[in-house]
Amino acid sequence: MTYIVHLEIAGPTALWTRPDTGDSPVSYPAPTYSAVKAIFESILWGPAIEVVPVKCEICAPIQFHSYTTNYGGPLRKSKNISDGNSYQLGATVLIDVCYRLYAEVIPFRDKNRLPQNAREWDRATTSPGHAYQDIFNRRITRGQCFSIPYLGWREFTPSFFGAFRPETKVLLNLPRIEIPSMLRQVFPKGYNSAVNYLFDTNIVIENGTLLYPREG
Repeated sequence: MTYIVHLEIAGPTALWTRPDTGDSPVSYPAPTYSAVKAIFESILWGPAIEVVPVKCEICAPIQFHSYTTNYGGPLRKSKNISDGNSYQLGATVLIDVCYRLYAEVIPFRDKNRLPQNAREWDRATTSPGHAYQDIFNRRITRGQCFSIPYLGWREFTPSFFGAFRPETKVLLNLPRIEIPSMLRQVFPKGYNSAVNYLFDTNIVIENGTLLYPREG
């Protein structure tokens, strides 16, 4: 049986980074598969469960905007780090975003890679997907989360996340958008796995909806 979870998330700024845009990142027009997965897991995370994003509905116009911040992280040149200097980092972000996100919940497939406590929970639960869905729905109704979700960059926190709001509408008249290549995942095998960049090709946003391709 398939178990579906869904939520709405909105915020003033988002950046779903295109890897080909280098050190002046540019956003995709909609969140990547891995970003949606991370948003759901920020509400409720458990290594015995796999969250599989299936759909993103766009509920606010797609608006790109120039954004500049002072970067002080570890990717600076050694001299800048030793001198305590930051540098300006430019990006092309989205503003005033709102999405409705959907995902399936399935048991983690490679149980041998799970930590011991997760394997014990999995063995004691007759329907892990249903258990996750039930706990997730309670949390989203109460406004609880495992960690604060964010919209691409960690500083881009949402203005709202929770159950669907009745006033939110999908932009059915949004012009068709074609994305030749879109990042899917960086850690496709999930828990404690090695880096392996995967991309989906020929992605289409139509009637305000992006359907994430099924694996395989």
